Amino acid sequence: MNTTLKLVISVAAPIAVGGLSGFATARGVADWYPTLTKPPFNPPAWVFGPVWTALYIMMGVAAFLVWRRGLDGDGVKVALTVFAVQLALNGLWSILFFGMQAPGWALVEIILLWIAIGITTVLFWRVTPAAGGLLLPYWGWVSFATVLNASLWWLNRPPVG
Repeated sequence: MNTTLKLVISVAAPIAVGGLSGFATARGVADWYPTLTKPPFNPPAWVFGPVWTALYIMMGVAAFLVWRRGLDGDGVKVALTVFAVQLALNGLWSILFFGMQAPGWALVEIILLWIAIGITTVLFWRVTPAAGGLLLPYWGWVSFATVLNASLWWLNRPPVG
């Protein structure tokens, strides 16, 4: 497979997951999310689209840099497999949080996502440091998103008793 096609596929995969996540997010953002009590550090809605777009592109370029080393390269198959797992977890979060309106389950899931991103970052770094470096902003954003998710869950949890 030629290099250009690998780059296109690598970038298209995360963007496709982001697009599919958008379907799960759309109704929840319009109907449910505005009703939630939000922490003071909750970003304005317009921030999420550009940030996620940039992160998905960076994820794709990182995957390309790893894939470019060849599937027989040291650690490449494992790194790309873990990348695929974290990408699936990324998409699942939107379904849980916005689609199912279940911030508690989304919190559990985003912690797993955070761990998977960390493992992916280390594995990518071992193949090529540039690829690992490209995932650091994503890991940072998901760290923030985890705190935000936890805050939204806490502020909107059902009363006890």
